[in-house]
Amino acid sequence: MRKDVRILLVGEPKVGKTSLIMSLVSEEFPDVVPYRAEEITIPADVTPERVPTHIVDYSEAEQTDEQLFQEISKANVICIVYAVNNKKSIEKVTSHWIPLITENTDKDSRVPLILVGNKSDLVEHSSMETILPIMNQYSEIETCVECSAKNLKNISELFYYAQKAVLHPTGPLYCPEKKDMKPLCVKALTRIFKVSDLDNDGNLNDNELNFFQRTCFNTPLEPQALEDVKNVVRKNLIDGVCDNGLTLKGFLFLHTLFIQRGRHETTWTVLRRFGYDDDLELNQDYLFPPLKIPPDCTTELNHNAYLFLQSVFDKHDKDRDCALSPEELKDLFDVFPYMPWGPDVNNTVCTNDQGWITYQGYLSQWTLTTYLDVQRCLEYLGYLGYSIIAEQESQAAGITVTRDKKIDLQKKQTQRSVFRCNVFGDIGSGKSGFLQAFLGRNLVLQKTIKEEHRSYYAINTTYVYGQEKYLLLHEVFPDFDYLSDADLACDIVCLVYDVSNPYSFEYCAKVFKQYFMDSKTPCMMIAAKSDLPEVKQMYGCSPLEFCRRHKMPPPQSFTCNAAAAPNKDIYTKLTTMAMYPHVSQADLKSSTFWLRASVGATVFAVLGFAMYRVLLKTR
Repeated sequence: MRKDVRILLVGEPKVGKTSLIMSLVSEEFPDVVPYRAEEITIPADVTPERVPTHIVDYSEAEQTDEQLFQEISKANVICIVYAVNNKKSIEKVTSHWIPLITENTDKDSRVPLILVGNKSDLVEHSSMETILPIMNQYSEIETCVECSAKNLKNISELFYYAQKAVLHPTGPLYCPEKKDMKPLCVKALTRIFKVSDLDNDGNLNDNELNFFQRTCFNTPLEPQALEDVKNVVRKNLIDGVCDNGLTLKGFLFLHTLFIQRGRHETTWTVLRRFGYDDDLELNQDYLFPPLKIPPDCTTELNHNAYLFLQSVFDKHDKDRDCALSPEELKDLFDVFPYMPWGPDVNNTVCTNDQGWITYQGYLSQWTLTTYLDVQRCLEYLGYLGYSIIAEQESQAAGITVTRDKKIDLQKKQTQRSVFRCNVFGDIGSGKSGFLQAFLGRNLVLQKTIKEEHRSYYAINTTYVYGQEKYLLLHEVFPDFDYLSDADLACDIVCLVYDVSNPYSFEYCAKVFKQYFMDSKTPCMMIAAKSDLPEVKQMYGCSPLEFCRRHKMPPPQSFTCNAAAAPNKDIYTKLTTMAMYPHVSQADLKSSTFWLRASVGATVFAVLGFAMYRVLLKTR
């Protein structure tokens, strides 16, 4: 909502503009009226909306046209004052003042107008018959007020309506000609309904309505009040209430009713609570709350954010198959202004046999977004209504900023849950196959992936010492001369070469010597395509000897050309090395170290899925 309101009073001379301002301030009619009142600021604590209000007078005798134009451009709302006993001043409203204001304001953001009929104490009749056609002709006119500066009639109301026209304008919400809400307003309220429909059954039940009421207005509805609301809808709409819950049509009807009855503030309170600005766009401050991330720190979702995302998944997994069909995924992202996940996501995370993103794949993609682009994650959580549904101050409350990696190295332990592995290798060495194998796909399945849907990332869970961790693999484009800081920043490096290509290892050796030989980042050599005959590498020494000289673990044989899903032990080893970069090379070569690290990985993976099944049944 605006932090202040600027009200400008214009009109013909002698209609009582200055008297209105002075009567408001002194609460009595002034004996002596100057040509023009000085600008007055009414403090926030004495205005109904708790917003500071500036009231500006205009005098033709004291101000130039240029000064008037400047004041018009600065005003948030303009009161056109006429005298109810002066027909000429009423005619000037349409012949002079409205065209003048239109010429000096931005066409895309029309300033709201209030028509003010002053000196009502001097006549016994109302000017409303003359004014109503003018109001119908100009949509920017919010309302008309008849008042008297002399006997203080409707003075406070006049300035309240002016303030309300700025803070709770009708223009963005409602089209008087069509007697219906505008499309942008319907779109915003539809998103609000869907976010508030916690069980996704298409109705707001009593619990959901109470939560909505408490969220927006800090007070629950009494059972009788709830029933009264639904009865109003029932009387006016056949399908406004279903299974004793409010449907989307009923919800939209209620807001149309609020607006038609002059209670715009009710609809605006709801819209602003759910992050909308005056143009009915989601506010940038709402979508991107401040989040400080120091150097060498990473971003992860915390427990509350995962619980929220699990509830969102559960809400849309209607067939309870622990995967999201294309229709279910479309329904989930219906509250977004665009589809955030493209076909490449299905090749970044785990999917089921039909190629649908599984529960684990869904959480993995959110984890990846949080790690790689936390601002985008905040935006996405904002669309889903995280801060509202989880009752948090902002989406930033769902993010954990990890401590500096240097502290982890000093303390020889880490609290992080996501580890990045950058995968290097020459063209055709098997990098893409290595990434896809992590998602359980053998070579046959990998060949079905379209080139345009290919992903350079893969993320999945691994288990190290019984702890669930995320390993994020990133395939680095093999351009030796143009490796960026992002290509080099990671927790572990994976160097992939093709055992059947004699020139494949040389690239790995070059990358290691140029970029990682003197760094503290652990490295592992992957002997890919190990199902093919191994040939001698055309390099100064063998890969095994190279690893020995540079105190790396021996090359790890790997293939994804098998009938079954590829073996995932190598990924547990990578995660372990990323978690414990200080572990000595002697330990890394020890089979008991790897056995301890990977113990229970399969058991935990099975347990994790079984636990979700149990939770699903209880829900």
